[in-house]
Amino acid sequence: MPNIYYMNYDVASLNDSEANTIIKYGYELFNETPKYIGPDNGNPNMAYQGNRLACKNCHLNSGTKPYSAPLIGIIQRFPQFRGRENKIGTIEERINGCMERSMNGHMLPTDSQEMKAIVKYLEYLSRYAPKDGNIEGQGFVKLKIPNRPVNLAHGKIVFENNCVVCHTSSGLGVKDSNGFTYEYPPLWGEDSYNHGAGMARVITSAQFIKANMPFGTTYDAPVLTDEEAYDVAGYVNMQQRPLKSNPEKDFPDLKKKPVSTPYPPYADNFSTEQHQIGPFQPIMEYYKKTYNITKTK
Repeated sequence: MPNIYYMNYDVASLNDSEANTIIKYGYELFNETPKYIGPDNGNPNMAYQGNRLACKNCHLNSGTKPYSAPLIGIIQRFPQFRGRENKIGTIEERINGCMERSMNGHMLPTDSQEMKAIVKYLEYLSRYAPKDGNIEGQGFVKLKIPNRPVNLAHGKIVFENNCVVCHTSSGLGVKDSNGFTYEYPPLWGEDSYNHGAGMARVITSAQFIKANMPFGTTYDAPVLTDEEAYDVAGYVNMQQRPLKSNPEKDFPDLKKKPVSTPYPPYADNFSTEQHQIGPFQPIMEYYKKTYNITKTK
C-alpha cells in the first residue's frame, strides 16, 4: 500500500493557531459527530443529524483506512459528477449527501462553522495526495458478486458468527462511554443509516464488509469470503431502518442508478426485491444490452 497512508494525519501534533483550531474542530466533528450536531447535542437548532452515527463509523481510522472510502485526496477529486444528482457537485454538496442519508438528517449550511471545519479537516487529510486526488485503496474493494440472490438465512448465520461480538445480537451496536457516539455502530434501527445511503445497497455494503469486517480486518487479509460478505450485507440491509424522504428524486437519469439501489423507480422492469437482494447479473446484462451501459454496482 502506498506511503500516503503512513503520512502524518495526527491533529494532536498541530499547534493552536487559528488555522489549526478549525482543522481540529473538523477532526472532532468527524469522530464525535453527534456530540456537536446530533439529536442530543443540547441545542435543537444544531441537531442536523437524525441519528447518532459518526463519520468515522464508515470512514474508518478517521478517514485514513484503505478501502474504507478513505478521504485522503478527496478534496482534489471535487468538484465531481455524481449520478445520484446527475450534476457536477461540490465537496460541500457531497458532505450534505451524507448528512441526508448516512446521518438520516438534513443539510448543514455551507457557510456554517461546522461545514467549514469538516472541509478543512478533509483538506488536511488531502495535503499529500496527488494532483488528481486518486490513490490506491480509495473507495472499496472489488468483489466477485455471486450469481444468485442473497441467501438471507446464511447471512444471518454469518452475522451471528462474526458480527454480534461488536454490534450485539440486536444489531443496535454499543454506545461509547461519552453517551453521544457509538463505539460499535448500529447496523439497523433508528440510529442507523437510512435506505437512501450508499451502504444500504447490498453490493456497496458487501465491498465495505469484505475489506473491513469483522473489526480489525484489512483488505489484504480478509476474514469473510465474497459469498459471506454478500449474504451478510443482504441480511443487514433487509432489517428495519429509517426511510429517506423523497427517494424518487434521486437519480434524475434512472439509467445511472446502481443496480442494488433498494428503492424504485428504475429504468427497467425487474422487481424491487431483485434490486434489493439479487440476482444482479440479469439486471446488469439488461443495461448492457438495452443501453450499452456496463454496471459494476
